[in-house]
Amino acid sequence: MQRLKGQTALVTGGNSGIGKGIVEAFAREGANVVINYVVHDEVTTQMVQQITVNGGNAIGFKADVSNEAEVQEMFRQAIAHYGTIDILVNNAGLQRDAPFTEMTIAQWQTVMNVNLTGYFLCAREAAKEFIHRGVVPERSSAAGKIICISSVHEMIPWAGHADYASSKGGISMFMKTIAQELASQKIRVNGIAPGAIQTPINKSDWDNEASLKKLLTLIPYGRIGQPEDIGKAAVWLASDESDYVTGATLFVDGGMTLFPGFIANG
Repeated sequence: MQRLKGQTALVTGGNSGIGKGIVEAFAREGANVVINYVVHDEVTTQMVQQITVNGGNAIGFKADVSNEAEVQEMFRQAIAHYGTIDILVNNAGLQRDAPFTEMTIAQWQTVMNVNLTGYFLCAREAAKEFIHRGVVPERSSAAGKIICISSVHEMIPWAGHADYASSKGGISMFMKTIAQELASQKIRVNGIAPGAIQTPINKSDWDNEASLKKLLTLIPYGRIGQPEDIGKAAVWLASDESDYVTGATLFVDGGMTLFPGFIANG
């Protein structure tokens, strides 16, 4: 359908898992894609080559989203290369799991630096560009779109993951607050909260029959999610099909937030 044709999207953490699914979906819809990453140069190179072979346009950019100078340079170069940025997907994230009483300040701070501060730094640079350029009707009805990838754990507490769950709860309020502030500038800000998605970060939960069976007890829809499920949702939120949507979180979780423990005890 080429719903993003002529627009440029920057996707953080874009060379693996959910980020990769979003990059591939955006490229199929006609967007130029800037793939942000921090490791695995060869994977990013392969992605760029594949997108190009398929008739799309992409570049990779290595930058730590928790580093202000690197984020600013990434946006500067991306805008120089493509002329502007229309869409930001804040996706880069990590986990440093530990029981709460054993969690170190280094683990806590590492997660907050990437999962929350990284979103702030990238969204701020994107918003500056959107406001500077304004609305270009032939590109989009909005001046710009920001999508923050959160998690069902912005809503569901998760023992042993206090840093991660807190960062995701923070993303929810960050997204809503800047959505409120930027709406008058015709900038839309929304969130996607994935449930269990089959990615390397949670391989131990799905790579054998026993663990997958246990995981599926938490998912009423009966299957684990795939990166393309999130990619499809992100395309919709980035397109003019969702032009009246801002400050919303779309849960893409197979029903994980429906309290499945009560299915047989209602």
